[in-house]
Amino acid sequence: MPKAKDEPKTVAVTNQGATNNLLTTIVMVSENPYLVFSGSKSQYLTEQICKSLGCSMGRMTTQHFADGEFSVYYKDSIRGKDVFLIQSTYPSSDNMMELLLMIDAAKRASAHYIAAVIPYFGWARQDRKDKPRVSIGAKLMADLLGTAGVTRLITMDLHADQIQGFFNVPVDHLYASTVFIDYLRKTSDLDRTVVATPDVGGAKRANSYAKFLGVPMVICHKSRAKANEVAEMTIIGDVTGKDVILVDDIVDTAGTICKAADLMMRNGARSVRAIASHAVLSDPATESIEASSLTEMIFTDSIPLRKHSDKLHIVSVANIFAEAINRVINHESISILYSI
Repeated sequence: MPKAKDEPKTVAVTNQGATNNLLTTIVMVSENPYLVFSGSKSQYLTEQICKSLGCSMGRMTTQHFADGEFSVYYKDSIRGKDVFLIQSTYPSSDNMMELLLMIDAAKRASAHYIAAVIPYFGWARQDRKDKPRVSIGAKLMADLLGTAGVTRLITMDLHADQIQGFFNVPVDHLYASTVFIDYLRKTSDLDRTVVATPDVGGAKRANSYAKFLGVPMVICHKSRAKANEVAEMTIIGDVTGKDVILVDDIVDTAGTICKAADLMMRNGARSVRAIASHAVLSDPATESIEASSLTEMIFTDSIPLRKHSDKLHIVSVANIFAEAINRVINHESISILYSI
């Protein structure tokens, strides 16, 4: 449970008027110039972020109506405050809608500064026009957030770096590699390890991990029959006798990552683990991971797990987001947080 909100201090301020009369004004000064609020689906991560920051989580209510609509209400005054609104926008679209309402309510309540903290930025896979007559969902989401009144975005491992350019406000783009690299160094025999990407599009990401760990890299080349369905896959590189670490940003149905793991084992790998920043895990992803050759699947807590499995392991990114928020508040650079 979040801590109780800090009580404001009462300070007497004395002003000398033009007629030499003393005027005493009572000013309410809050302990913190900022407040952190959570959307409905990011409560646990927000609690951990607030714990790391040493602050209480702001009080907010989401009221649901019989027809499916909902509204948000801030129980705490946010007039003149810097507010940080934390919500991952994974399906359903209600999560994005709730965040938009939170931003709008904060703007109308005279918040000084509104930062949207979106650990997982949904719709990011719709980042370009790859065929005629399609929407670019990521750009639309950026426009909606800007129109609602956001003044800064803090996010992690966007599906495509160029999505930052869709926004007309500052974007702080964090990387889960900050926690993954430490975890892999502690749990891997690097002399036997290779890093692999399940598709060519992730080669840059996998190469960065390989460089930081000081290990070789291999690539899986895949072709898709249709969305969320892999037709065939081949390996570029040698995995014989190696412990393979597959690197991806999003695992949705887990079809690609599981097929890549099985292919690695058929080609002589000693073991296969995988890391991914965001656990979307649409059904039957968890069951597919359980049945695959993967010995461990490592995620961050950007999205709460829908189902649990002995193969799934979570590393928290709460401290990274807390440090980013702290640096934004103090107008400090966040580049020190980048591992990759």
